[in-house]
Amino acid sequence: MKEYEVVVGLETHVQLATSSKMFCETSAEYFGENPNTHICPTCLGLPGALPVMNEKAIESAVKIGLALNCKINQLSRFDRKNYFYPDLAKGYQISQLELPIAYEGWLDVAGRRIRINRAHMEEDTGKLTHVNLDGESVSLVDFNRCGVPLLEIVTEPDITSPEEAKQYAKALHRTMRYLGVADGDMEKAGMRFDANISLRPKGEKKLGTKVEIKNINSFGFLEKALFYEISRQLKILSEGGEVIQETRGWNETSGTTKAQRTKETSPDYRYFPEPDLPPLEFTKEAIAKIGKSLPELPEVRKSRFVNSYALSSYDAALLAEGPEVADWYEQVVRDYEKFSKNNSTVLAKTVANWVNGEISRNLKEKNLVWEQVPFEPAGLAQLLSLIDSGVLTQAAAKQVLSRMFESGKLPNKILEEENLASVGGRAELEKIVQAVLTTNEKAVNDYRSGKQASFGFLLGQVMRETRGTADPALTNQILKEKLL
Repeated sequence: MKEYEVVVGLETHVQLATSSKMFCETSAEYFGENPNTHICPTCLGLPGALPVMNEKAIESAVKIGLALNCKINQLSRFDRKNYFYPDLAKGYQISQLELPIAYEGWLDVAGRRIRINRAHMEEDTGKLTHVNLDGESVSLVDFNRCGVPLLEIVTEPDITSPEEAKQYAKALHRTMRYLGVADGDMEKAGMRFDANISLRPKGEKKLGTKVEIKNINSFGFLEKALFYEISRQLKILSEGGEVIQETRGWNETSGTTKAQRTKETSPDYRYFPEPDLPPLEFTKEAIAKIGKSLPELPEVRKSRFVNSYALSSYDAALLAEGPEVADWYEQVVRDYEKFSKNNSTVLAKTVANWVNGEISRNLKEKNLVWEQVPFEPAGLAQLLSLIDSGVLTQAAAKQVLSRMFESGKLPNKILEEENLASVGGRAELEKIVQAVLTTNEKAVNDYRSGKQASFGFLLGQVMRETRGTADPALTNQILKEKLL
């Protein structure tokens, strides 16, 4: 059997975060609203309704293009893409063909460069819901999403595996969030993927017959859909068959793709220039001004965390995953510097350990996102300073952090109310240890007769008496001295 290599190109549809739609003043914040309540004559393509371009959406598209290292067309144009589908009220979609906003860019992913062919603007379509109503299968259409601004980002066929496709998709998602131009919430169709996949014999230059998988709405489903499609095409080729160029849909329930229609080509859509919209013209100065407004992007921030804070690549990647995490971390570092005598490298590593460890664990357990952390970064800085000063042990600090998540209170306030401060001084701890030994005479005798497990029991009793606030090393030392 021949050996084949995988070739994947991705088309990513990103909903841009604007208050109004692409070509009208109707609210673009439609999610969760009653069907067909965010519509107007322009959304529905009614006679006499004319489109007007959304300036913020266009600026966001240029930002994305620049962030993806693209060239920006100084003259860009909208086109009509003609096709009939029930969720497309006008019978055509305003899109871009020959003169997209951006072209010829790239995104580096795990040491490989994925080339961007183009990034073009278009309007979103409505949504069909297929249900059983009064015993009859029907399709319901909601036009609320019609006209929401989209940017379609198209790669070259540079992706070589499902895993790499997933990595690229995640990197693109991070970039959108850092730019603040899209929330990328895939549960709300904020980012969707169409994957073009083909197989070709190893060493062959010519691309194989491609199949497009439409409307994938999660990183996991993207990877699974590609794995399934690879195995399906391999089976066809190994049996001497030919892969048909077609569009398939991903069924997340069955974990399979299903044929939907034979693939259209550009001539099928009968593109022509949109007669109701003027061309877009950008001066070099305007493009440069937008470029200067770009924030620090995720890969740059990750590199800075490694170089400036001496963090591991792993820690830096976790912290740079989203702008809210990175911003929160850096604010803790700045606040902690006011209290700590540690050098900056030790200080930054300590904060990274807590943010990536205990903070992330509490968020996961409580099903919260970073924006829902109930206290300011200064709260964690104060907690770490209490550990440094010996007021809290690590164990007690974790208890305090849990209370901070529950109440939103600062550590000092929680210490006042709950008496979680460390047991103060050797003399006080010796009294507690002696009391534990006196009330657990059997365990003491067992230890002295050679049962080492009894030491752990006695240590646990001391920690219980001190509510975990005793210094573990000092407790160990005192116990051993008294058990001699």
